Amino acid sequence: MTGALEQRINQQLNAPVDPAVREFARALADDAGADLVLFYGSNLRTGSLDGVLDFYLLLPGDLSGEPSIWPRVSYHEREHQGLTLRAKVATMRIATFAKAASGDLHDTTIWARFVQPSALVWARDEKAGRQVKAAISSAAMTAARLAVALGPDQGSANDYWRALFQATYKAEFRVEKPGRENDILSVNAAHFAGLLPQALTASGVDFDMMGDTISPKLASAKRAEIVRWWKRRQRMGKPLNFARLIKASTTFDGAARYAAWKIERHTGMPVDVTPFRERYPLLAAPGVLWSLWRHRRN
Repeated sequence: MTGALEQRINQQLNAPVDPAVREFARALADDAGADLVLFYGSNLRTGSLDGVLDFYLLLPGDLSGEPSIWPRVSYHEREHQGLTLRAKVATMRIATFAKAASGDLHDTTIWARFVQPSALVWARDEKAGRQVKAAISSAAMTAARLAVALGPDQGSANDYWRALFQATYKAEFRVEKPGRENDILSVNAAHFAGLLPQALTASGVDFDMMGDTISPKLASAKRAEIVRWWKRRQRMGKPLNFARLIKASTTFDGAARYAAWKIERHTGMPVDVTPFRERYPLLAAPGVLWSLWRHRRN
C-alpha cells in the first residue's frame, strides 16, 4: 500500500468518532478477544448515537479457524450516560477479512462494503492496525478493478462506481430500492472524490484523465479476465448470502432483543423478551407477529 491511496486510507480510518463509540468497541473487543474493531454505516457519517451502531470485530488467527459460513452476527446493548447504545456486530478473523478484501474468496460483501467509509475505532497494537489498513486498501483496489471492467470505455468516476454497486447489489440475496447506488455516492461524495484514480494507480491499471473524465487503458484480455473473475462470484452471490441468512436465523446472538427493539421503534408496540423468546426466537416469532397484528388493528 503506497502513495496517495495509503494516505487516504490512513485518513479515512482515523476519522473522528464519538468517544462513546470507541468505549463500546473496546468493550466488545475485550469480550470477544478481538484484535481490531471497524465502525461503519450511517452512524459513522452522521455521528449519531441513535439507532444501531454497526461494528466489525476482527479476531486473530488464520483461515483454518474460520467457520465455513461467516461472519457471526450478534446484537449488544450498553448504557452510556443514561442512554442505551445498541450495536449490531459482525465477527470474523482478520486473515479471512484480508483475503476476502483482496478478492481471493468467492465473497462479494467485504470489498464492496469496505470500499465505502469505515473507521478503525480500536486496535490491539500497531501491527494489527497495519493489517487492517492493508486490507481496506485491497478492498478499494478490488472494487476499482471491477468498476472499470464493468463500466463504460470512458466516463466519470461515479459512472464506474455506479456500475460496480449495481452489479454487486444484483448479486446479493437482498432487495434494494432502485437507485440505491446513487444514494451511496451522494451521501458519501467526499469519500469517493478522487478515490478511483488513486485505487487504479495502486492496482497498476493505467488510465487517461481529462477533467472529470476517466478513460481506463484496460487490455481486452485483462478485462475478460476480471469479468470471468466476477462471473464466478456473481453466481455464488445469492446462494452464499442465503446460506448466511439461514445461519443467522439460528446463531444471531441477541436476535430476540434486536427484533423487540426494532418492532417497538417502528410500531410503538413493546415486546416483552421472555427467556423462551430469547432462547428460541424463531419459535416465538408467530406469537409476536400475532400480537403485532392485534396491535395494529386497535
